[in-house]
Amino acid sequence: MTDRKRVIIIGAGFAGLKTARKLSKQNVDVLLIDRNNYHTFTPLLYQVATCGLDPSSVAYPVRSIIAKSPNVNFMMGEVTAIDTDNKVISIQTKTNGVREESYDFLHIAAGSKTNFFGNQSIADNSFALRDLDDALLMRNHIVRLFEKAAWTEDKEKQEALMTLVVVGGGPTGLETAGSLYELYNDVLDKEFPGHLKARVVLLEAADNVLLPYPPRLQKSAQKQLEGMGVEVKTSAFVEEVGRDLVKLKDGEVINTYTVVWSAGVKANPLAEMLDVELQRGGKIPVKPTMEVIGLDGVYAAGDIAFLENPKDGRPYPGLIPVAQQQGAVVADNILHSIADEPLDTFTYFDRGSMATIGRSRAVAWVFNKVPLSGFLAWVSWLALHLMVMLGMRNRIVVFIGWIWDYIFYNRTVRLILEEEKLNTKANQLREVA
Repeated sequence: MTDRKRVIIIGAGFAGLKTARKLSKQNVDVLLIDRNNYHTFTPLLYQVATCGLDPSSVAYPVRSIIAKSPNVNFMMGEVTAIDTDNKVISIQTKTNGVREESYDFLHIAAGSKTNFFGNQSIADNSFALRDLDDALLMRNHIVRLFEKAAWTEDKEKQEALMTLVVVGGGPTGLETAGSLYELYNDVLDKEFPGHLKARVVLLEAADNVLLPYPPRLQKSAQKQLEGMGVEVKTSAFVEEVGRDLVKLKDGEVINTYTVVWSAGVKANPLAEMLDVELQRGGKIPVKPTMEVIGLDGVYAAGDIAFLENPKDGRPYPGLIPVAQQQGAVVADNILHSIADEPLDTFTYFDRGSMATIGRSRAVAWVFNKVPLSGFLAWVSWLALHLMVMLGMRNRIVVFIGWIWDYIFYNRTVRLILEEEKLNTKANQLREVA
């Protein structure tokens, strides 16, 4: 303990890490809290789920990130209560029971979770892609289904086993649908007798995919998806998801055992611990300085924060650059506040957006001015994601994996792990500890 101000950061995502790194070696003590001991590069989770990358390639140990920051410490646990009056939080640690920690400044950067819009059938019978556990669960499932389909004589059931439905026409949905199609029809097809063919269906409730993009790129993205073999259905509202089917609002039924839900996110429920009126999606309302409205010394950034862009009146999107730039403002304003200086306001520098669809297929809207599609957009997407990733080893491994897959049409990470056995053993070891 020192006389220096203490900053607690909840969440080791892009916003939280940015704040921690900017406060590194400053005259403050920082405690970074996350339920995992690693940072996940979430844009590539779909590649883990579709056997393209090993989990360790998209994760990086938090303690390695802060190893050269003597004033930053890390605790693995989940926040269970926030007392903003007394500036104390309660943490259920993963190793040492419950702890209480006090703060002078609190930064909430706990991110988001999948939004099933209150439909329990969707929540119970579909796959989300928000963390590594989700990706591994999905990977086990889709590879196991292929093994099952190879020995199923019932043609209707075989077709259902080989039908994969992705819900949501945003970047994650397009990337997942394209990657699933390539995995099943370019890689696994060569290894199984009978040349099983998968059917991949992308469902989007709106009239077009990639709504924030200009119409030209929307059409290009859909055309590229359909060109590789993915079925794209727009204006398709999902009403119910069962164990072996998807029912649409217009009455159409798609027989499938695999539904990937990427149709929306909402703020981490941790936001509900604050005594403030939450905004759309359960997000925490913040000022342009990233201070939580109505609370002293509390900041929020990234997916959990609600702030409207003064240019168009729309909330800032849940993108990595937004989270990182907001996290930087939080760090600067904490230091400004300690020095009794005026606070900075958040101004987003928008470099544009992009989405990959498959091999040599992508769309990009560079600086919201230059449209790119096809091979050039795909190369740009690869380069940008390699630059943003943490850790030189991860960058090299991911790059080699991409080159190998591109040349040989082969994804080597196709292991089926027995989750039940692993979870049982892990619980036994926890009890012993």
